[in-house]
Amino acid sequence: MNLTVLGAGAWGTALAASACLRQPTQLWARDAAQAAAMQRERCNARYLPDAPLPAALTITSDFAAALAHAREGLLVIATPMAGLEGLLRRIGADAAGVLWLCKGFQEGSGRLGHEIARDVAPALRCGVLSGPSFAIEVARGQPTALVAASSDTALAERAVEAFHGDSLRVYTSSDPVGVEVGGAVKNVMAIATGIADGMALGLNARAALITRGLAEMTRLGLALGARAETFMGLSGLGDLVLTTTGDLSRNRQVGLRLAAGLALPQILAELGHVAEGVLSAPTVLQRARSLGVAMPITEAVVGVLQGRVTPAEALAALMGREARPEH
Repeated sequence: MNLTVLGAGAWGTALAASACLRQPTQLWARDAAQAAAMQRERCNARYLPDAPLPAALTITSDFAAALAHAREGLLVIATPMAGLEGLLRRIGADAAGVLWLCKGFQEGSGRLGHEIARDVAPALRCGVLSGPSFAIEVARGQPTALVAASSDTALAERAVEAFHGDSLRVYTSSDPVGVEVGGAVKNVMAIATGIADGMALGLNARAALITRGLAEMTRLGLALGARAETFMGLSGLGDLVLTTTGDLSRNRQVGLRLAAGLALPQILAELGHVAEGVLSAPTVLQRARSLGVAMPITEAVVGVLQGRVTPAEALAALMGREARPEH
């Protein structure tokens, strides 16, 4: 099966490097100079400098050639959420199957990936590949488990065929809504947990935030039509635990630096990579409010990101909430 990964950031590069050991794989980079340097130097110096690229992986900036390579195979979109709609429009409805790796809500419209695809290319066979995964660990061949979710069962099975191997396990799900909500909301919770850890609130506070963050994620997912059990899986609890506790998480790093008193523009400039939780948090809150779903942790994160409250004030507001039943 021929695979093309569209997007040569850290995660796209890592997944392409893993897949090329099993399937003919091409990685498309938007920037021609970056593609040429990666092909020549066998390294993604900007996004994944510590992971040599296998000789079997080919890199191109020719979009038409990248699409043609996977005409009968599988396309994987590995851009940030902001780039998903544009690529879906360029791909059209002719692809054999498309999966995206994006995690978040589209800024402005507030749409999840499956909602964008439904509006842009309703006939396209598509789904999402998600789960607890730091790019560098996948590139190194360290054990990782993901979930391929689609209402098209055959497409989810094709993802297993494409990526499942000795170091990468791929499970299937028929609940793309739940998988996408988990991938989006966990980034917001990672910012919250980074703030708490940066304030040295302790392990009790971290455990409480993760648990109540999972409750918020589940409430929003159910309101959007997801299934509850999805949030106890890889794209829910699994990704939430990884992103809130692992220091490779960019969203967690945002929280840690906010707690240290740094300004958000400075933090984002120093990171040099997209932290999707910063973009998604206001949209998560907006959609939750439109559905009548309470998300107090998300509300606190949005307040801190927008500079309306300090981390200490956000903590006081959360701790001052009235007692209520857990479930």
